Amino acid sequence: MASVAKPKTYHFLPCKYGQELLLDIGRIEKLNHYVLDDTLHQLSFYEIIFIEEGTGNFTLDENKMPVAPHTIIFTSPGQVRRWEIEEKVKGYTLLFEKDFLHLFFSDELFLYRFQYFHQYSSPTQMQISEVSFGKCLDLLHGIEQEFGQLQNDSNHLIRSLLYQLLVILNRYYASAYNVQRDTSIHSDFYRFRSLLEKKLGDDRSVEAYSKMLNISPGFLNKICRQFSGLSAQQMIHYKLISEIKKLLYQNKSAKEISYELGFSDPSNFNRFFKKFTGITPQQYRRNI
Repeated sequence: MASVAKPKTYHFLPCKYGQELLLDIGRIEKLNHYVLDDTLHQLSFYEIIFIEEGTGNFTLDENKMPVAPHTIIFTSPGQVRRWEIEEKVKGYTLLFEKDFLHLFFSDELFLYRFQYFHQYSSPTQMQISEVSFGKCLDLLHGIEQEFGQLQNDSNHLIRSLLYQLLVILNRYYASAYNVQRDTSIHSDFYRFRSLLEKKLGDDRSVEAYSKMLNISPGFLNKICRQFSGLSAQQMIHYKLISEIKKLLYQNKSAKEISYELGFSDPSNFNRFFKKFTGITPQQYRRNI
């Protein structure tokens, strides 16, 4: 694979509307910046994409997914992405900083409670029925309408509509992939998901995470299986493989990746990757 430039990063523009607002909505067909960017790029914020029309492919980290009507795509900060559009895409993009919700809900684990964000063992997109998609559009239209006539209390109304939308989407996602929909499961599970995002390179043992959470390894395994269907160790491995593939996609060397993710040496890293994927990191890179 030829040398790949580091993906460009798009940042949120909080003062686009004069007052600071950490959420934005737009029609895909009217936004001509990052939305349909066909080069490698990443966002520093969350985005949910609602496809009404169009075809093509969207690659998120190493996962290529088809673009089709009634498709919803969920992206988390830092994921590497690229669009390949065949027929013109129409729909909505909803983007927000995590602080937009944290200011409202004072729950630092809030966005980890939804199955579709920070996901690495199930798809990051879903296709839903026209009726379900219509319910999402109703809420999006409400948000869009409020942006058209911003008032001092608009951020409260927009947050409430976004909250409804996130919960409905979680129900649809849980139903589509037969996963747990309850967002009030033991908070230690969400804390574990949060730690996986922040501490992955520090230690990869269940015991280490259990210690950070101040619970027993057995209890951590129990709540992981209850919510995700995976053991704690499987969740760590899924996340690790996902992270390795993302770094390989960015053309980092085995030496760089093994150092970044806390492997003792590149040969240990190579063995780990081949054990879980059946191919070496070099073979994976050639297949990209």
